[in-house]
Amino acid sequence: MIELKQLTKIYGSKKKATTALSELNLTVNKGEIFGVIGHSGAGKSTLIRCINLLERPTRGEVWVGGVDLTKLNKRELQQHRRKIGMIFQHFNLLSSATVYDNVAFPLTLTGTPKARIQSKVNELLALVGLEEHRDKHPAQLSGGQKQRVGIARALASDPDVLLCDEATSALDPQTTDSILKLLLDINRKFNLTILLITHEMHVIQSICDRVAVIHEGGIVEEGPVTEVFLKPQHFVTREFINRDATGAAGEEGLKFAAPVPHPEWSKLVKITFLGAKTYESVLSQVVRETEVNFAILQGTISTIKDVPYGKLTVSFEGDDEKVERTLTLLRERDLDVEVIG
Repeated sequence: MIELKQLTKIYGSKKKATTALSELNLTVNKGEIFGVIGHSGAGKSTLIRCINLLERPTRGEVWVGGVDLTKLNKRELQQHRRKIGMIFQHFNLLSSATVYDNVAFPLTLTGTPKARIQSKVNELLALVGLEEHRDKHPAQLSGGQKQRVGIARALASDPDVLLCDEATSALDPQTTDSILKLLLDINRKFNLTILLITHEMHVIQSICDRVAVIHEGGIVEEGPVTEVFLKPQHFVTREFINRDATGAAGEEGLKFAAPVPHPEWSKLVKITFLGAKTYESVLSQVVRETEVNFAILQGTISTIKDVPYGKLTVSFEGDDEKVERTLTLLRERDLDVEVIG
């Protein structure tokens, strides 16, 4: 659905040139929710604006729906942009227009018949839960309601792709969760391809199928969210995950005692459970078989999109051979086991 090839964006020229994106390659499949996460200045906003050519790349190709947008003339580009919806961090609503007129605006621009506009806008207002606010102006709405107007407006032209530029970063955690649920529902109902950029790991963890980590204008890590989240390879990815695990929104579940010094003769192990095994008594079954003692020092249970996962930090005590046998049996049960001390 979206394919970026050797995408490069340079601002300025000669000695004052700044490279925002450098030969970036990325593929987003039809119908998936793909997240791009990175720190401020990493190139996220430039990337998403290059996809609909609000920013024209210095070099490279931007393929959307089998068409290289960089090769189109102005008229052709305008036509193809109608199939690319976009929602913004700060909503970008028309302050003097009502909710109804804001949603209708893209259809009005294309000369859509009035009856069709009315039918479509009513349908979208129902979808985003704003039927009762149709005659209000943006100043009368909360941040979450404004973003729902932005989402409805982006869907007015029946796009194939929805681009989300930090769509929840201006919202409180509870409102963020409601907007993410709405985006997930829209994705499932319409099989709409969604690409979102964010600096919040919670957003990625909540609704994305795959994720790419952008750093200094390039993709440094990419893959299914479960794989990237549970087995991060790049230091930037680990920074996001560690920050989220120490108190950011989204790290819900059980928290056991904080890590404490463990005996020198014990082995400290981090165990990761994924899917149904999160709620199975795998650990207790294995230690009964191997007859080793253990203590749980820390643990969490949460979800990645709809997939539950758990993390335990465990201290094993006993005969070295039995402890090694315990770790082997845990790995044979498809658990990720890492000795950390």
